[in-house]
Amino acid sequence: MMAAPMSWRKLVYSPVLTRISDRLFRTRDRRRGSSVLLLAPLLAEADPSPLPVVRSPGSDEVQGTDGLRARFRWMAEHVPAFRVPGTHIHILTSPDQFYHTMKARIKTAKRRVVMASLYLGTGPLEQELVDCMQEALERSQEGDNPDLQVSILLDYTRGSRGKTNSRTMLLPLLKQYSSQMRVSLYHTPDLRGLLRLLVPQRFNETIGVQHIKAYLFDDDLIISGANLSDSYFTNRQDRYVLLENCGEVADFFSDLVGAVGDVSLQLQTDNSVSMMYGMVHPYKGNRDDFSASARQHIMEVVNTAHVRQHVAESERLVRESEGEEGGKEDTWVFPLVQMKPLGIQVDEQVTQRLLTDAGPGVTVFLTSGYFNLTRAYMSLVLGLGADYRILTASPEVNGFFGAKGIAGEIPAAYIHIARQFYSKVCQLGQQERVHLHEYHRAQWTFHAKGLWYYLRGQVRPCLTLIGSPNFGYRSVHRDLEAQIAIVTENQVLQAQLQEEQEMLYQRSTEVSSSTFQQPDRHVKLWVKLLTPLIKNFF
Repeated sequence: MMAAPMSWRKLVYSPVLTRISDRLFRTRDRRRGSSVLLLAPLLAEADPSPLPVVRSPGSDEVQGTDGLRARFRWMAEHVPAFRVPGTHIHILTSPDQFYHTMKARIKTAKRRVVMASLYLGTGPLEQELVDCMQEALERSQEGDNPDLQVSILLDYTRGSRGKTNSRTMLLPLLKQYSSQMRVSLYHTPDLRGLLRLLVPQRFNETIGVQHIKAYLFDDDLIISGANLSDSYFTNRQDRYVLLENCGEVADFFSDLVGAVGDVSLQLQTDNSVSMMYGMVHPYKGNRDDFSASARQHIMEVVNTAHVRQHVAESERLVRESEGEEGGKEDTWVFPLVQMKPLGIQVDEQVTQRLLTDAGPGVTVFLTSGYFNLTRAYMSLVLGLGADYRILTASPEVNGFFGAKGIAGEIPAAYIHIARQFYSKVCQLGQQERVHLHEYHRAQWTFHAKGLWYYLRGQVRPCLTLIGSPNFGYRSVHRDLEAQIAIVTENQVLQAQLQEEQEMLYQRSTEVSSSTFQQPDRHVKLWVKLLTPLIKNFF
């Protein structure tokens, strides 16, 4: 296939044009006397300030709930820590199960439905989801549950693409139930000025998006990497965890999504958008002012929950010291938020600390639909430490496979990135410790992300990360992301996590030097040359 011609519109990502755009619009953002870059640097990454490492004596050998708590207590020093029964957490394994679980819980919700996603698709399956919301709202007005509130958070650019889009799908509900319905559309502060005018609609989301995937129904919560679109309900493999009757965790994510919604554009019944009173506009207002205001708004949710959970844990320890029997909360849930455009980098710091602590004897299974590790993460993986089994999409299950134009060459760019990583593994002589796998499944695509953490000598994972981040530059620097770290001593839950990991890896083959000699792994020269310049946009 011939390479698609490179039009001038597709070169708006170049550093040169970025600098020109910044100079032209810099006068708008000079209230503080300093220039504001419209985009994060293309070719340089700022490593995060690592969280302090204070190892517990004998932490590699500790067992049981208290032992695991001792090993990972450092997380609770930085983020809220929710103690829940492991029996309340269930791993969903298929798109179909994910879809039908959401529909069932929307229909029975009595107080709240909160859904955060990149976008809502426009097909019949998505319409069924909207119909479930309408059914629940109709019941609420008939007196069954009059307090039901529905809040939807999507990305502005992706949710506004095309004549029929996420907004038009939700408008009928918003018009009919305006007092019970809220639709918020987050707009990155980095897409502004000349850049906003020139970047084509199909590509503007590469600048940064709302990427959190959290689906909440009363006190039940699904955390996933899956969007609200038909392929994610049928043949796009992702990960999904259902937390049932976990009110405190659900409250946190409801507040978090609400805080992001507050600093987002609000969809009106005439399909226009406006900001809430007193909020800084994301691309018309001063960028620094928007980011500072949004960061304060969102971190207030995180910090309040952190203090509340710290006090609750202290009170629990006092009760136990006085002889009161503890509950069955054998599992910890740590919410991790990453919003670098707003100055929030909690997930990045925690993930880096996890990889730093993963010493010899630990095994980490790490998966990403789009394998493009940041420099910091790659250094930790390639350094002497844990055994890594990394799973990513083979070219034919990459979400961009078969796309038109330049997007159709993105799988080739990922091949190039994977080959460079594998070459580095071999160059460092780490083939026995770091293994790269590719997922294969006919007529499916692969979008699963996260990790499973096995302690020395253990056959089941005690920790998993699950949510929206991909461990790449975009996840760390451009998008709004959230995931949870689950630390559990519950053997049933550990078994579920192990089965989930094995299910994904059983459909994979390990990469070797011969993999990149196959005809379908040929990468055009121009793709190789362009990949270093654009890899931070996908």
